[in-house]
Amino acid sequence: MDSPTPSALPSIEQIASCIAGYDPNALAVAQAQDFIARFVPKVGAVEQLALRSALGRVLAHDIISPIDVPAHDNSAMDGYALRGADLRDGQPTTLRLAGTGFAGQQFEGRVAAGECVRIMTGAVMPAGLDTVVPQEFTSVADGAVTLPAGVVRTGDNRRLAGEDLARGEAALQAGRVLRPADIGMLASLGRAEVPVRRRLRVAFFSTGDELRSIGEPLEAGCVYDSNRYTIHGMLTRLGVELLDLGVVRDDPAALEAAFRSACENADAVITSGGVSVGEADHTKQVMARLGEVAFWRIAMRPGRPMAFGRVASNGRTAVLFGLPGNPVAVMVTFYAFVRDALLAMAGATPQSLPLLRARTAEAIRKKPGRTEYQRGIVSRAADGDWDVQLTGAQGSGILRSMSVANGLVVLHHEQASVERGGYVDVLPFDGLV
Repeated sequence: MDSPTPSALPSIEQIASCIAGYDPNALAVAQAQDFIARFVPKVGAVEQLALRSALGRVLAHDIISPIDVPAHDNSAMDGYALRGADLRDGQPTTLRLAGTGFAGQQFEGRVAAGECVRIMTGAVMPAGLDTVVPQEFTSVADGAVTLPAGVVRTGDNRRLAGEDLARGEAALQAGRVLRPADIGMLASLGRAEVPVRRRLRVAFFSTGDELRSIGEPLEAGCVYDSNRYTIHGMLTRLGVELLDLGVVRDDPAALEAAFRSACENADAVITSGGVSVGEADHTKQVMARLGEVAFWRIAMRPGRPMAFGRVASNGRTAVLFGLPGNPVAVMVTFYAFVRDALLAMAGATPQSLPLLRARTAEAIRKKPGRTEYQRGIVSRAADGDWDVQLTGAQGSGILRSMSVANGLVVLHHEQASVERGGYVDVLPFDGLV
C-alpha cells in the first residue's frame, strides 16, 4: 500500500483517547464516524489519465486555469452589438449597420459612433462595443437598426473575458470526484490529461458455514449469500477496484488465508458476518491475531455489532471493516460508516450525504439513545411536501424492504418517537443504492 506505514499511523488506543465518552460497548454513530475518519489513511500514488478516462476519479492536485475562459469579451445572443453610450434615454434608438461579426472570427472593421454590428452568439465583441440587443427586439430597414426604448441597458448580453474562469484561478480543487461538468470544464482549458489518485483497492468476502454461493445446492439450514452481491454493487458505485474472495467457511486456516490474501492485495477489507459480541467463532480471533481491531457495539438499529481496525500480512496493511451478517444491517452500516471512509482513503474531500426532510405518514416509535434507520418510500404530496411511508416490518434480515424502499428514514441519536404528520430526515437512495 502506498499510504503511510503502520508505525506512522495513529493506533486505536490513541484515537480512542481523543473521542469524548468513548465506550466500545455503547458507541454512538457520530463517535464511530469520528473515530473512523481519524483512523483511515489516504492513497498516495498519482497517475495521469486521458481526460475522457477520468470520470469518477479523484483529482490529485489543484487545477489552475492557464487561460481566461472565455478568452475575449463575446456576445451572449444573436443580435446587434452597440455602444451603450449611443442608447437614447426614453426614446427609440436607430443605428447604422457597419457589418457582421461571426463566431470564431475577429471583426476587423472600425465602428464609429452611432453604428452597430450584426453579431452571432459567441462572437468576439468588436472593439469599443459593450452591449448586445437581441435581434427579436429590433427592426431593420435601409441599412439601419432600430430598437425600442428600454429593451437593453449598457453591458447587457455581453460575456466578459475570464467571466467563467480567470487566468491563474483554481478551476478545480484536489479531492474532487470528477463529474461530467468537470470533464467539460477541463476540456475548455485545453487539458488533454488530468492527475488523479490511483483507484482504491477493496477486497471483500462473506463468512459462515451456512452460506452457499449461487449455483450451489441448498442443504437444510443453508442460505444463499446475498451480502457479497450487495457489497459488490455498493462498491461498484464508488468506482473502486474490487477483489471478491467469495464465501469463506468458519475455519481458522481458511479465514486466515482469506485475510492474508486481502491484506496483500488491497487497501481495505470488508467482511460480513462473524462479528457479533460474544459470538464463539473464529472470525474475530483471526482478525485480532492479524492486526489491531476494535469490536464495537454501536448504538444503532440495525447494525449494532461491527469490527474496525487494520490487519497486516507480509508487510502490507489494510483497513478492516467487519460488518454484521444480516443483509439490511450490511447496507445500513456500509452507508453509515464505510462509504465515507473509502472515499476519504481514495483522496476525496469528505461530503455529507444530503438528507431530505419528509412528513411521515404514520407514527414511529423510538427511544432516545440510539440512531435508527428505517426503510421508507418517499413521494411528493399534493401540497408539495415530501411524504414518507415505512415499508412495513423493519427486521434486519428483510432484504426485500431495501429493494422496495427508495430511502432510509434516519432517526437521530437523541430523537424520540415521531407522531403521524411529524417530519423526519430521509437519506434518498437515488444515485446511492
